[in-house]
Amino acid sequence: MASARDIRGAVAKLLALAESPNQNEAREALLKARELMFTHKLREEDVHSAGQTKVIKQTIGVKCTKATGAWVLLLSNIIAENYCCRAIRSHLYGAKSSEIGFVGLEYDFAVCEQIFKYAYDCVSSECKRIRKKYKKALLEEGIYSPKIIRQMENAYGLGFCVGLEAAYVKQGEEHQEYGLVLATPPEVLNAIAEIPESKGSYGSIAIGGWRKAFHDKGFDDGSKFDPSTKLVQGGSY
Repeated sequence: MASARDIRGAVAKLLALAESPNQNEAREALLKARELMFTHKLREEDVHSAGQTKVIKQTIGVKCTKATGAWVLLLSNIIAENYCCRAIRSHLYGAKSSEIGFVGLEYDFAVCEQIFKYAYDCVSSECKRIRKKYKKALLEEGIYSPKIIRQMENAYGLGFCVGLEAAYVKQGEEHQEYGLVLATPPEVLNAIAEIPESKGSYGSIAIGGWRKAFHDKGFDDGSKFDPSTKLVQGGSY
Protein backbone atom coordinates (compact mmCIF):
# COMPACT_ATOMS: atom_id res chain seq x y z
CA MET A 1 0.00 0.00 0.00
CA ALA A 2 1.39 3.39 -1.00
CA SER A 3 2.35 5.79 1.75
CA ALA A 4 1.60 9.53 1.75
CA ARG A 5 5.27 10.09 0.85
CA ASP A 6 4.94 7.74 -2.12
CA ILE A 7 1.87 9.62 -3.33
CA ARG A 8 3.65 12.97 -3.00
CA GLY A 9 6.55 11.51 -4.95
CA ALA A 10 4.22 10.39 -7.73
CA VAL A 11 2.60 13.83 -7.86
CA ALA A 12 6.05 15.41 -7.96
CA LYS A 13 6.96 13.18 -10.89
CA LEU A 14 3.81 14.24 -12.70
CA LEU A 15 4.79 17.87 -12.24
CA ALA A 16 8.34 17.35 -13.49
CA LEU A 17 7.48 16.19 -16.98
CA ALA A 18 9.61 18.81 -18.69
CA GLU A 19 12.68 20.87 -17.94
CA SER A 20 10.75 24.03 -18.77
CA PRO A 21 7.06 24.74 -18.05
CA ASN A 22 4.59 23.89 -20.81
CA GLN A 23 0.90 24.76 -20.60
CA ASN A 24 -0.26 21.60 -22.37
CA GLU A 25 1.64 19.38 -19.96
CA ALA A 26 0.30 21.48 -17.10
CA ARG A 27 -3.27 20.82 -18.14
CA GLU A 28 -2.76 17.07 -18.19
CA ALA A 29 -0.57 16.95 -15.08
CA LEU A 30 -2.99 18.97 -12.98
CA LEU A 31 -5.89 16.67 -13.76
CA LYS A 32 -3.87 13.48 -13.48
CA ALA A 33 -2.43 14.59 -10.14
CA ARG A 34 -5.96 15.22 -8.89
CA GLU A 35 -7.01 11.77 -10.06
CA LEU A 36 -4.00 10.24 -8.31
CA MET A 37 -4.75 12.10 -5.11
CA PHE A 38 -8.36 10.94 -5.23
CA THR A 39 -7.49 7.31 -5.95
CA HIS A 40 -5.12 6.94 -3.00
CA LYS A 41 -7.34 8.75 -0.55
CA LEU A 42 -10.12 6.40 -1.50
CA ARG A 43 -7.91 3.34 -1.08
CA GLU A 44 -6.16 4.21 2.16
CA GLU A 45 -8.05 5.86 4.99
CA ASP A 46 -4.83 6.36 6.94
CA VAL A 47 -3.83 9.30 4.72
CA HIS A 48 -6.19 11.46 6.73
CA SER A 49 -6.46 9.43 9.93
CA ALA A 50 -2.77 8.81 10.60
CA GLY A 51 -0.90 12.02 11.22
CA GLN A 52 -2.84 14.35 8.96
CA THR A 53 -4.57 16.42 11.59
CA LYS A 54 -2.26 19.44 11.53
CA VAL A 55 -3.66 22.42 9.63
CA ILE A 56 -1.04 24.42 7.70
CA LYS A 57 -1.77 28.10 7.07
CA GLN A 58 0.99 29.97 5.27
CA THR A 59 2.00 31.92 2.19
CA ILE A 60 4.15 30.29 -0.51
CA GLY A 61 6.28 33.08 -1.99
CA VAL A 62 4.19 33.81 -5.11
CA LYS A 63 3.21 37.47 -5.33
CA CYS A 64 0.89 39.41 -7.61
CA THR A 65 -0.55 42.90 -8.02
CA LYS A 66 -3.98 44.16 -9.08
CA ALA A 67 -2.55 45.11 -12.48
CA THR A 68 -0.85 41.79 -13.18
CA GLY A 69 -2.33 39.22 -10.86
CA ALA A 70 -6.12 38.91 -10.93
CA TRP A 71 -5.70 35.60 -12.77
CA VAL A 72 -3.12 34.45 -10.19
CA LEU A 73 -5.61 34.86 -7.36
CA LEU A 74 -8.30 33.08 -9.37
CA LEU A 75 -5.92 30.21 -10.17
CA SER A 76 -5.09 29.78 -6.49
CA ASN A 77 -8.79 29.63 -5.59
CA ILE A 78 -9.62 27.08 -8.29
CA ILE A 79 -6.74 24.75 -7.45
CA ALA A 80 -7.23 25.04 -3.68
CA GLU A 81 -10.90 24.14 -3.89
CA ASN A 82 -10.07 21.09 -6.00
CA TYR A 83 -7.33 19.83 -3.67
CA CYS A 84 -9.06 19.99 -0.28
CA CYS A 85 -7.63 23.41 0.64
CA ARG A 86 -8.60 27.07 0.65
CA ALA A 87 -6.61 29.94 -0.85
CA ILE A 88 -5.65 33.07 1.08
CA ARG A 89 -3.68 36.19 0.26
CA SER A 90 -1.51 38.30 2.50
CA HIS A 91 -1.30 42.04 1.89
CA LEU A 92 0.89 44.33 3.95
CA TYR A 93 -0.41 47.84 4.50
CA GLY A 94 0.97 50.17 1.84
CA ALA A 95 2.37 47.38 -0.33
CA LYS A 96 1.35 47.09 -3.99
CA SER A 97 1.56 43.31 -4.10
CA SER A 98 -0.19 40.48 -2.28
CA GLU A 99 1.29 37.06 -1.53
CA ILE A 100 -0.62 33.87 -2.28
CA GLY A 101 -1.08 31.27 0.43
CA PHE A 102 -3.14 28.22 1.32
CA VAL A 103 -4.84 26.63 4.30
CA GLY A 104 -5.05 22.86 4.38
CA LEU A 105 -4.16 19.67 6.19
CA GLU A 106 -0.46 18.93 6.03
CA TYR A 107 -0.47 16.48 3.09
CA ASP A 108 -3.16 18.36 1.16
CA PHE A 109 -1.25 21.63 1.60
CA ALA A 110 1.96 20.10 0.22
CA VAL A 111 0.18 18.76 -2.88
CA CYS A 112 -1.84 21.94 -3.43
CA GLU A 113 1.25 24.16 -3.18
CA GLN A 114 3.18 21.99 -5.61
CA ILE A 115 0.39 21.88 -8.17
CA PHE A 116 -0.35 25.61 -7.93
CA LYS A 117 3.29 26.56 -8.42
CA TYR A 118 3.55 24.29 -11.43
CA ALA A 119 0.39 25.77 -12.98
CA TYR A 120 1.56 29.31 -12.17
CA ASP A 121 4.93 28.68 -13.83
CA CYS A 122 3.26 27.23 -16.91
CA VAL A 123 0.88 30.17 -17.38
CA SER A 124 3.70 32.62 -16.66
CA SER A 125 5.84 30.90 -19.27
CA GLU A 126 3.16 31.41 -21.92
CA CYS A 127 2.71 35.02 -20.81
CA LYS A 128 6.43 35.61 -21.34
CA ARG A 129 6.12 34.14 -24.84
CA ILE A 130 3.19 36.48 -25.56
CA ARG A 131 5.15 39.46 -24.24
CA LYS A 132 8.18 38.69 -26.37
CA LYS A 133 6.20 38.08 -29.55
CA TYR A 134 3.79 41.00 -29.38
CA LYS A 135 6.16 43.59 -27.92
CA LYS A 136 8.29 43.25 -31.04
CA ALA A 137 5.25 43.42 -33.32
CA LEU A 138 3.80 46.46 -31.56
CA LEU A 139 7.14 48.26 -31.56
CA GLU A 140 7.41 47.73 -35.30
CA GLU A 141 3.96 49.25 -35.72
CA GLY A 142 4.80 52.14 -33.38
CA ILE A 143 1.91 51.39 -30.99
CA TYR A 144 3.72 49.56 -28.19
CA SER A 145 2.27 49.99 -24.71
CA PRO A 146 3.04 47.96 -21.55
CA LYS A 147 -0.67 48.18 -20.71
CA ILE A 148 -1.63 46.41 -23.94
CA ILE A 149 0.85 43.61 -23.21
CA ARG A 150 -0.52 43.20 -19.67
CA GLN A 151 -4.03 42.95 -21.07
CA MET A 152 -2.91 40.19 -23.45
CA GLU A 153 -1.25 38.25 -20.62
CA ASN A 154 -4.16 38.71 -18.21
CA ALA A 155 -6.72 37.66 -20.81
CA TYR A 156 -4.72 34.50 -21.47
CA GLY A 157 -4.32 33.79 -17.74
CA LEU A 158 -8.01 34.25 -17.09
CA GLY A 159 -8.87 31.98 -20.02
CA PHE A 160 -6.57 29.26 -18.67
CA CYS A 161 -8.23 29.47 -15.26
CA VAL A 162 -11.74 29.26 -16.69
CA GLY A 163 -10.73 26.37 -18.94
CA LEU A 164 -9.07 24.50 -16.09
CA GLU A 165 -12.12 24.93 -13.90
CA ALA A 166 -14.30 23.59 -16.70
CA ALA A 167 -12.00 20.56 -16.94
CA TYR A 168 -12.33 19.96 -13.20
CA VAL A 169 -16.12 20.16 -13.47
CA LYS A 170 -16.10 17.67 -16.34
CA GLN A 171 -13.80 15.35 -14.41
CA GLY A 172 -16.13 15.59 -11.41
CA GLU A 173 -19.17 14.76 -13.54
CA GLU A 174 -17.41 11.70 -14.90
CA HIS A 175 -16.32 10.62 -11.40
CA GLN A 176 -19.03 11.80 -9.03
CA GLU A 177 -17.38 9.99 -6.14
CA TYR A 178 -14.64 12.69 -6.20
CA GLY A 179 -16.99 15.01 -4.35
CA LEU A 180 -16.72 13.24 -1.01
CA VAL A 181 -13.02 12.39 -1.16
CA LEU A 182 -11.89 15.84 -2.31
CA ALA A 183 -14.16 17.85 -0.01
CA THR A 184 -12.41 20.43 2.16
CA PRO A 185 -12.01 18.97 5.69
CA PRO A 186 -13.93 20.69 8.52
CA GLU A 187 -10.65 21.52 10.31
CA VAL A 188 -9.67 23.66 7.33
CA LEU A 189 -13.06 25.36 7.11
CA ASN A 190 -12.82 26.20 10.81
CA ALA A 191 -9.35 27.69 10.31
CA ILE A 192 -10.55 29.76 7.36
CA ALA A 193 -13.45 31.12 9.42
CA GLU A 194 -10.90 32.65 11.80
CA ILE A 195 -9.15 34.62 9.02
CA PRO A 196 -10.47 38.15 8.36
CA GLU A 197 -12.08 38.26 4.93
CA SER A 198 -10.38 40.45 2.31
CA LYS A 199 -12.60 43.35 1.32
CA GLY A 200 -13.34 44.31 -2.26
CA SER A 201 -12.28 42.74 -5.53
CA TYR A 202 -8.68 42.18 -6.53
CA GLY A 203 -8.25 43.70 -9.95
CA SER A 204 -10.28 43.03 -13.07
CA ILE A 205 -9.52 41.55 -16.48
CA ALA A 206 -10.96 42.81 -19.76
CA ILE A 207 -11.61 40.15 -22.39
CA GLY A 208 -13.61 42.05 -24.99
CA GLY A 209 -12.55 42.91 -28.54
CA TRP A 210 -9.06 41.80 -29.59
CA ARG A 211 -8.40 40.42 -26.11
CA LYS A 212 -10.88 37.60 -26.72
CA ALA A 213 -8.39 35.73 -28.91
CA PHE A 214 -5.95 35.53 -25.97
CA HIS A 215 -8.70 34.51 -23.57
CA ASP A 216 -9.86 31.80 -25.98
CA LYS A 217 -6.31 30.48 -26.35
CA GLY A 218 -5.98 30.29 -22.58
CA PHE A 219 -9.34 28.56 -22.24
CA ASP A 220 -8.35 26.02 -24.88
CA ASP A 221 -5.05 25.30 -23.11
CA GLY A 222 -6.77 24.96 -19.75
CA SER A 223 -9.69 22.80 -20.79
CA LYS A 224 -8.36 20.23 -23.26
CA PHE A 225 -7.74 16.92 -21.59
CA ASP A 226 -7.56 13.40 -22.90
CA PRO A 227 -7.81 11.03 -19.90
CA SER A 228 -6.29 8.24 -22.00
CA THR A 229 -3.08 10.20 -22.47
CA LYS A 230 -0.06 8.57 -20.78
CA LEU A 231 1.84 11.32 -19.05
CA VAL A 232 4.95 9.22 -18.61
CA GLN A 233 6.08 7.37 -21.70
CA GLY A 234 6.23 3.65 -21.07
CA GLY A 235 4.42 3.83 -17.73
CA SER A 236 1.33 4.91 -15.90
CA TYR A 237 0.11 5.56 -12.38
